[in-house]
Amino acid sequence: MQYSIAKIERELNAGGMEFEKGSVYDRFCKLSDLRGVNGKRYELEAILTIVVLAKLCGEDKLLGIAEWAKHRKEELVQLLGLNWSRMPHHNTYRRIMAYKVYEQEVARLVGEYNQSGEHGDVYALDGKARRGMRKKEEEGQEYGLSIYDVAQAKVLSQVEVGRKENEITRAPKALKSVEISQKVITADAMHTQRGLSSQILEAQGEYVFPVKENQPQLYKNIQALFAPEYPKPGFGKIQTDFLTAQKVDKGHGRIELRTITTSEMLNTYSGWPGLAQVYRLERLFQWRRNGRSYRTSCEVEFGITSLTRKEASPARLLHLRRAHWGIETGLHYRRDVTLREDATRMTVGNTGKVMASLNNLVLALIRQAGFHNAAQARRWFAAHLSQAFALLTTPLSAF
Repeated sequence: MQYSIAKIERELNAGGMEFEKGSVYDRFCKLSDLRGVNGKRYELEAILTIVVLAKLCGEDKLLGIAEWAKHRKEELVQLLGLNWSRMPHHNTYRRIMAYKVYEQEVARLVGEYNQSGEHGDVYALDGKARRGMRKKEEEGQEYGLSIYDVAQAKVLSQVEVGRKENEITRAPKALKSVEISQKVITADAMHTQRGLSSQILEAQGEYVFPVKENQPQLYKNIQALFAPEYPKPGFGKIQTDFLTAQKVDKGHGRIELRTITTSEMLNTYSGWPGLAQVYRLERLFQWRRNGRSYRTSCEVEFGITSLTRKEASPARLLHLRRAHWGIETGLHYRRDVTLREDATRMTVGNTGKVMASLNNLVLALIRQAGFHNAAQARRWFAAHLSQAFALLTTPLSAF
């Protein structure tokens, strides 16, 4: 662990538990409680703290969370300074998360908490389907669009994308809630839009975007620039400014060779906001099949960036494009596989949206504690509940 347990564990007093300003628990205390005066048997901040603690210790479903709390009643009462005679029923958690807390407040709380710490230089923008929220009779899928700090492995902002909305229309709102000055924004081809590029530049940020057929003219120009040249007899070869870099990755029985070629030749006549370079990225994969023969496949991607060659060499641009996949492996995969978000049915009210935000918080707390393997961290916290509790009562600046 990267922090001192003796320093951050708090002694309890007669008036309840002690916690520091800016901590997760402190922020929970400031959430709007939509329950009536006569319906507050359990404090909202204590309920949400128990949910996060249970998830840190390996529970995912509300029934399991309620049973986990019941079996640890004495320890939780002491840690939280509670006067409860019994732990809440699992339906109590459901009602509170579904109807008694604003899901937008919870998402904003998580984003503001994560923005208070250190940051990397690459922010990935991508959406994730909420499959656990979908009902059989409903058409379409709800999404959550996140801005993810790849280096620090935490969600800085998350906005809802309804079934009849598009990620493109919600991306500007997500970016406005985050300080992106001197940061590089990466995304998939859906977000390669002029308006979004201009917004990033106006905020003193940079972008690296792939280009596909949704931007037909730009795609055609880049494709033609990097097309193989077949000079006619008697004519010299056309002079280009191409620069190239390569990277080989090996692992899990697979070899991946990535080759990127960059050019500034489109800058003079392309009208794309802030265009400084275009690139062609080729990914060549080779892996064993049945342990005997090798199979190969090749993918080609074209893209643009506002970073000049002085700011981003081909090698750095290759790294930046690769970094975007951190949101898939570090966020989406962990929420689906480790925290079982899509496999957990939460179709009532705002339960699914609130739990998605709490999942973002749990993953950020795990990295905050110094772990890089989320499953390993949950097993550790299951045996060290007081250390998990200490994460929630200490501000991010103390780590």
